[in-house]
Amino acid sequence: MRIELLVVPGIPTIQSGDDLPSIVLTAAGSAGLHFQDRDVLVVAQKVVSKAEGRLVYLPDVVPSPRAQELAQRTLKDPRLVEVVLSESAEVLRVRPGLLVVEHRLGFVCANAGVDQSNVAGSDDWALLLPEDPDASARRLRAAAHSATGKNIAVIISDSHGRAWRFGTVGVAIGVAGLKPVTDLRGQPDLTGRPLQITEVGTADEIAAAASLLMGQAAEGTPAVLVLSLIHIYEPT
Repeated sequence: MRIELLVVPGIPTIQSGDDLPSIVLTAAGSAGLHFQDRDVLVVAQKVVSKAEGRLVYLPDVVPSPRAQELAQRTLKDPRLVEVVLSESAEVLRVRPGLLVVEHRLGFVCANAGVDQSNVAGSDDWALLLPEDPDASARRLRAAAHSATGKNIAVIISDSHGRAWRFGTVGVAIGVAGLKPVTDLRGQPDLTGRPLQITEVGTADEIAAAASLLMGQAAEGTPAVLVLSLIHIYEPT
């Protein structure tokens, strides 16, 4: 079995209101990448959020007393903390430089996914996660199907930390066209013993593989095509 991952080159800097599906499909076509059934297109959350206008101008933000209190404990800009709180269901941990929260979408992550890197070249701006990452993935998938006639899957990926582990990894925050979790319970292991609890985070594993090519700094490669994952995932 072999898995092949290819960067979709030539994607420009994305601005608010850009037609991201058209841009990605045009870049793929220019690079000679032709979608096939069961391919998976992994797209970085950041370009999705930019295209959807999920930018916040911090000088317009008025921090609440709660944000000011947490800003003192985290040594963060209180306006930025206010944005984090607006995206959070619950604050779980506080320390200098970090707020660990439960995001309104259910993710447990640092700073509610609010980010300032590779955003606008200014500390006055912050970028939020997409309003509905699954819907974003569905729109990309529908555009790809309309343009190519192929049944691909789409993953919106983000970089998350992990409890008690150093380093971030790519995870799937939005999925369309595949089941994000593969349930192996009841299937036999090598000795014939039925598996009791094994459920594989398939979408997360694909996102993590793609993030190796996307990078985390100035690579400028926010889309990766994973070729024909036959027997790896179940289409939906």
